Amino acid sequence: MTSAVGEDFQDAILPDQEWSGRVFERCVFTDADLTGLKTRNCVFTDCDFTGADLNTSSHVASAFRSCKFERTVFGRSSFDGCSLLGSGFVDCRLRSLKVRETDLTLVAMGRCDLRDVDLHGVRFREANLTECDLRGCDLREADFSGARMLGARLNNADLRDARLDADALVQANLRGARVDTALALSFAAAHGLHLD
Repeated sequence: MTSAVGEDFQDAILPDQEWSGRVFERCVFTDADLTGLKTRNCVFTDCDFTGADLNTSSHVASAFRSCKFERTVFGRSSFDGCSLLGSGFVDCRLRSLKVRETDLTLVAMGRCDLRDVDLHGVRFREANLTECDLRGCDLREADFSGARMLGARLNNADLRDARLDADALVQANLRGARVDTALALSFAAAHGLHLD
């Protein structure tokens, strides 16, 4: 296993790299060209990816803990079985992102545009999704327990078997969302309706 602590990869040109079992802590990848990067079982902790190009990158069973993604490009990128615990996303291109069985607990994705992304089964526990655009997303079985969703747009999203707290059901826009009976009853209760 290769590890790097506090290394500076700013402006590095590293396209089509394949990293397996590597560990990066407090490393700087600002404005780096990481196009086509493939990671497997890698761990990134407190790393800065501001302005990095991660187009067509794919990540399998990798962890990005408390990392900073600002103006990072993720065109046609994928995360499969990953953890992005506590990471923050600001002004990133995420619309063509593919996410599968990934943990986004405690992420900050306020105002992110995730329209029409397949987020089936993704964990958003305690995440900040304030004003996040999730219109048309597949959110079946997603877990939003404790998530902050003030102004989040879930219009026309598929929320069957998803877990949302009463606060989220009141604060988010769910117009046109597809829900199951249990979520519909929770929505009614959160809005003060009495069910007999």
